[in-house]
Parts: sequence; C-alpha cells; structure tokens
Amino acid sequence: MLRMLVVIHRWLGIVLGPLFAMWFATGIVMHFVPFPQLTEKERIAGLPPLQLDGSLHGPVEAVTASRMDDALRIRLIQRADGPVYLVSGISGSTALRAADLASADVTSTPLALVIGADHARQRGMTTTDAARISLIDQDQWTVSGNYARHRPLYRLALDDDAGTDIYVSSKTGEVVLDTTRWQRAWNFAGSVAHWIYPPQLRSKPKLWSAVVWSLSLAALISVLAGAVLAVARLGIGRNRRVSPYQGLHWWHHVAGLVCLIFVTTWIFSGWLSMDDGRLFSSARASNADLTAVAGAPQWNPLADEELHGIDPRAREVEWFAFAGRLFRREVTAPEAQHLVEIGTRDSAQKFLFLPPDAIGSIANRLSPDCRDPVAISPEDDYAMASIMPGSPVARIACGDVWYDIDAANGALLQRTDASRRAYRWLYGALHRLDFPALAARPILRTLVIVALCGIGFLFSLTGVAIGWRRLRA
Repeated sequence: MLRMLVVIHRWLGIVLGPLFAMWFATGIVMHFVPFPQLTEKERIAGLPPLQLDGSLHGPVEAVTASRMDDALRIRLIQRADGPVYLVSGISGSTALRAADLASADVTSTPLALVIGADHARQRGMTTTDAARISLIDQDQWTVSGNYARHRPLYRLALDDDAGTDIYVSSKTGEVVLDTTRWQRAWNFAGSVAHWIYPPQLRSKPKLWSAVVWSLSLAALISVLAGAVLAVARLGIGRNRRVSPYQGLHWWHHVAGLVCLIFVTTWIFSGWLSMDDGRLFSSARASNADLTAVAGAPQWNPLADEELHGIDPRAREVEWFAFAGRLFRREVTAPEAQHLVEIGTRDSAQKFLFLPPDAIGSIANRLSPDCRDPVAISPEDDYAMASIMPGSPVARIACGDVWYDIDAANGALLQRTDASRRAYRWLYGALHRLDFPALAARPILRTLVIVALCGIGFLFSLTGVAIGWRRLRA
C-alpha cells in the first residue's frame, strides 16, 4: 500500500509541483490585487444626472414596447444620446430610448467613445485626444459569462497616466468594467495564473471547468498520498530522528509535516471552488423564487406623470416589483438613495429602505413554513453585502432554506440551504481564511494568509527540486 502511495505522490508531484508553487505564490498576489471589476460605487459615480426635459415616454410604455411579459425591473439612466430605459426580467433584458422607445443598442463607435469618455470625466479621470476605441467580443478581462449579455464590447483606452481601459456594452450603452495598467500587470501574476485563465481556454466554460477541476483533484490526491507517507515515515523516539531522510528529502518531509494541515485543507478547498453543483447546492435563486419575491407586477399604476416627480439630482431611477407592490428607487449619489411606493396614499413619502411590512409579506409567498424576517448583521457568518452601503439585509428562514433580501432594492441576494452553508465553511473559510475571528481582524488575516502561503510556496519548491533531480537522474 505504501509503495503505491510513493509512486502516486512521486509522479504526481513531479508533474504538479510547479503548479503547487504557482498556486501559493499567486494566492498571495490575489489577496492584495483582486480580479478587475466595476464596483457599484464606481458605476453610479460614472453616471451623469438624469436630464428629463422634453417629451419622453413613461416606464409603462417602455415595458409594453419591450414585449417582455415577465418584466420585473425598469431602470432609467442618462447616456450621451439621451435617457435610456433598461427593462429586465426572467427571460432577459432590453434597452430602449426614452424619447422614441426605439432600440438603444450602441452600433456607433463614436457614440461608444463619447459614453466612455463621459463616464471617465464623471469619475475625475483624464481623457486625451489619443484615446483609442475598438469593438471586441472578449479579452482577458471580459471572458467571464457575466458579460455575455453585453457582447460585443467597446474597449476604450483612455491613454491616461494609469493606462485605464473602459468597456462599454453594445447592448445597453452602460460601462460594465474598467481596468488599469497596474491591475492588469499584477493580475497576470495573480488571478490569471491562479485560475488557469487564458481566454482561449476560459471562453469554453465547460472545458475550462473540467480542466481546472481535474488538475485540482489530481493535486488533492497527491497531497493526501504525501500526508499518509509523511505520518507513516515519522519517527519520534529516544533514539530515532523525526525524519529518516537526508538533504532535500529531509526538508521536504519536515516542511510537509509543519504545513500538513494547511496544505491539505487549502488544496481540498481549492478543488471545491470548482464544485459548481457537483457535490453542493448552488446559491443561485430559481426563477420561481424570483417571481415569488417580485409578485406578479402590474405596471399600470405607473402614471404618465411618473417622470415629473423625480429628484433632479438622480443619476439612476429604478422601478421594481416587490411582493406585488411597485416601488421607485432614486439613486442620487454612489451612497445615497431613497424609495417611493407607487399607487398608495403615502406615495409622496420617501424612505431609505423597504419598509418592514413589505419584506414581511414575502414570507408566505416563498413557503408556508417561513418565519418572520430578521435583520442580519454585516458580521453574520453567511451575510452578503447590500448594493447600498449601510442598507439592512433581511433574512427569511423557511425551514432549512434561508432567503436574504436586500432592503435597498428588494433583490434576492442569495438562497442557502444546509448544503450551501456547509460549502461556505469548507470552501470560503478554508480557502480564503474568512473565519469570523480573522475576518474581524483584517491585518491579522493578511499576515496569516501571507505567512501560510509563503510556507506553502517554500515547501512546494523543495518538491520541485526533488522532482527535477529525479528527472535528470
């Protein structure tokens, strides 16, 4: 049995040793430089205030023109060519110009250039006459399926000191991503390598998932074989050394014993990061859950005068259905908003977040055994952040299943059951070390991550050196 484990550990180690070293090194980089994304704060900061002068169609007409029977949300934003409605529902989304309800797809490169430049100026970025724009389907930073509904994308290189690239959706005209030269460079040494993320592979999601899952599983098998061998060869006694090996093999054995628990749990949790429903349930809400939260929206109560009462400071307006009721959300700054309920006697009253009675009425829609919602702390072990900083998140427990509702915009943030909550610990806690005690102390957590990954990296190098010697022998 031990002989077979020796063969497995030796040859998997020779093949995967450099991969182990790369994972530990890039894990440190990823902690400091995450993969580029456009935050909600940045997105709102890049939107100009709405200009609602002139003859514009109302949101009800936009829903009708979209021909979406399952529309659940309507957003109104300002673009360089005028206000645009973005209607979304279970079946997808569509963009329409508020002036004539024609398609708002961006088919003009000059228009995309102006949209991107406006976004940059709103955020205080420098734009130059040397800015370049190109139409792409995807690149290293937009290969994820999250951008599928926005393809093709206009990539605007601002030619500023930071080397900023801005990506504009051809379907909605929204800015969906920005990257800087510094982010791109460090991510090649971080996330791109760590996730084995070349666009040629990542653009084929099933193939990429199978490759990374298989490599991670092989790495886990190698680690488990090595763990058994490390313990079996351990010698502790009056006349025995800790390790029977010498030289590099001694260092590899002793270092492996020192970081045995961390390396085993880190590789195991890294393998689980590619689970995608294989062993654990998903946190994604079903269409039935989304429909239950929204109710069956009747958009008719939105009067033609709906646009007249909007705050002139608003950068985005969103109409959404929640528990069969209609609300208007006006975002006036990256961290400021107010809500108005449509079609009630108090429709002129503005409040920051959804009222408790509205969230409470969701419980019976989800399941007969649901309990009343409770507000959860940002420090909750399973919490997800609201779209608006400081906004409460409510949890509705329906037996074993929990639903987390964002009180800022009525969105269903996540649906978790016992399987998903176990995954949070087996993957999130073990791989990212976001245990409550460490999460509450970010500096300590950073030191622990750097120290453990550093030790894992040095341990991996001993394996690489042993493997290289073996191949040369």
